[in-house]
This record gives sequence, structure tokens and C-alpha cells, in this order.
Amino acid sequence: MAKPIKAMVKLQIPAGKATPAPPVGTALGPHGLNIQDFCTKYNDATKDKTGQIIPVEITIYEDRTFSFVLKTPPASELIKKAAKIEKGSGKPSTEKKGSITQDQLREIAEIKMPDLNAYDVDNAMKIIAGTARQMGVEVK
Repeated sequence: MAKPIKAMVKLQIPAGKATPAPPVGTALGPHGLNIQDFCTKYNDATKDKTGQIIPVEITIYEDRTFSFVLKTPPASELIKKAAKIEKGSGKPSTEKKGSITQDQLREIAEIKMPDLNAYDVDNAMKIIAGTARQMGVEVK
């Protein structure tokens, strides 16, 4: 029999750096979860991805136990890393910040495939290219 679910919480935390301080503590505290226990398990699960922001979907059950699913890093983070820029453009239509190649675009699309609504890598590349355009990053 499945346990009754109390809440679903989505967070974006740097890999291997979850601490009971905000945002983790403020998001999980009201649900009566053992925050340190979550932080330890999350950090163990993401220690090989240090330096990336890893979104996590936490399912909290009525008996205060939890399970979580790790997602792929946000497309914008992967694009910033590939284009070697700090942040996207404030005016993406007129002010370009950087550029990425078709090969980098394909690489990012392949990483993001599990979390995208795309049937193949070519469609995933179009989604990522759209995100890049919105950030003022050109695809060459």
C-alpha cells in the first residue's frame, strides 16, 4: 500500500552544498521533515556534480519520511557554462552576451533530454536554442 503524500516540494540547490539554512530549511521545516537527514542524502547523491545547480523534487509523506528525485541542471545554467558568461543579457533582442556552437547545443540538449517534452535530440535542440535566444546567447 502506498504511503499518503503530505506535500511535494521543488528546490534548486547547488550540488553537494545543501545545508539546513534557507532555502532548504524554510522549504522543508513546516512539513516536520528531518532537514539534516535530507541534506546528507542530497549531498551524497550529488557529490559528483559539484559546481552545478541540481533541481530536486522532494515527496514528503504523512509519516514524515521522504523520497526525492534529482533533475538535470537548468538549461540556462548549462548555456551560461558553455558560452562562458556570468549571466544572460538584460535585452536579449538587441544586446548579445555570447555564443555557443551547434555541437555545444547538441551536448546540452542530450543532457536535458530526460526532463524535456521532446521525442528526439533535434527537437530538444530547438527548445534549448529558444532558451539561449532569450538569454541573448547566439547559436552559430
